[in-house]
Amino acid sequence: MALIHICVAFALLLSVDAAAAGDPPRSEIRFAVAALFPPFQSRNPQGQLVGLNIDLGNALCQQMNVRCTWVDQVLVENFKALEARQFDAIMGIAPTPTRLRAVNFTDDLYPFTTHLVARKASGLLPTVRSLKGKRVGVLLGSNREAFALAQWAPKGVVIKSFWLNHELVSSLVAGDIDATLQGSLEIREALLDTPEGRDFGFLGPTVSAELLGASVAIALRKPDTALLQELNFALEQLMQNGEYQRILQPYQLDAMPSNS
Repeated sequence: MALIHICVAFALLLSVDAAAAGDPPRSEIRFAVAALFPPFQSRNPQGQLVGLNIDLGNALCQQMNVRCTWVDQVLVENFKALEARQFDAIMGIAPTPTRLRAVNFTDDLYPFTTHLVARKASGLLPTVRSLKGKRVGVLLGSNREAFALAQWAPKGVVIKSFWLNHELVSSLVAGDIDATLQGSLEIREALLDTPEGRDFGFLGPTVSAELLGASVAIALRKPDTALLQELNFALEQLMQNGEYQRILQPYQLDAMPSNS
């Protein structure tokens, strides 16, 4: 019996030593963003990163007592750089079945909706029948591009991809494209809530599909389950202490454009 107690005590000692020799406490999270998409993430005139995703990321880091480091990317969906450990996570990206094969996602940060936006007088609807032969603008590398190329392009809709949202919006206003497939928040900021956007609006119902997703989350490498759990726990704490609601409130995710 004494020998058994000695063996148990020795095993416990080994487990403590193993834990002590494990990974050091996390001190930093490197979030990747593409700072070209206000109001989610962009740079202010002083060159500082601002926006909803930046606010949420900083709050998560503060809740976890770690330093936030922001890595500015050209493309949001840069999974190769994520796997190469150039950063730890991608902030603010829609979980879709295709993406879930490559990465893991945290719990949802917030919902979003996708709409067809065009001139109100155009009578266009987000259907193949209505859009056949029309030019629809999407952002390069986005889930909306993936959806439009898979579902609309093979049936005669002309899909035009743009690097930057302001270039897409300029093309829409100039008539170089007939419509755009956009998330409601960014197109409100970029066009619909501006004087230039008074003749434009959401046409038809919300566009829903697995390829589009319906929410935004944080993408992480498949093996990083500890970081996934830590971020989810921090997000839950932010929701419980009211900081999450305080951050989201100014962005009015559910608001319609002022000119509707």
